[in-house]
Amino acid sequence: MTEPNQDRAVQILLPREKIAQRVRELGAEIARDYRGRTPHLVGVLKGAWVFMADLVRQLDLDVTVDFLGIASYGAGTNSSGEVKITKDLDVSIEGRDVLIVEDILDTGHTFKFLQEILSLHQPHSVKLVTLLDKTSRRVLPVHADYVGFQIPDVFVVGYGLDFNQQYRQLPDVRVMRSQDSV
Repeated sequence: MTEPNQDRAVQILLPREKIAQRVRELGAEIARDYRGRTPHLVGVLKGAWVFMADLVRQLDLDVTVDFLGIASYGAGTNSSGEVKITKDLDVSIEGRDVLIVEDILDTGHTFKFLQEILSLHQPHSVKLVTLLDKTSRRVLPVHADYVGFQIPDVFVVGYGLDFNQQYRQLPDVRVMRSQDSV
């Protein structure tokens, strides 16, 4: 089966094999750090669901999961800077070790917003694991506790990340051609 519009996201930045290997490594690191505890993983929708599914299968410990819907891009390729919740948590995180699972950390606006919102629920701890870290775009001084890959300032799709709801199904992380991403 041909992947729709695959030609618009042609340059593979991170092939699926490299992603799978790094997710295994992250799973081992997180399992070691949380040994004896049951972290509550909160996946940030919609982009992180593929990464979170693969990560959970690599964790050799009990976990609970939930999802939080956040919007900051709309139909564009640059974060609007305005963050809004589109789906709230289903269970209380009070007193729990929360691990936010993100697809990409760039400006820091979304993560800062999440830190502020989640702290109101009085978790025991809040840490961040992100598949991609685009430090060159950082506006706010935030950092991830676990990082899959540092990437340059390019617009990426695939492995759950999208452009206007397309390309999530691609198994690799690919660079979107600039003339198609405006």
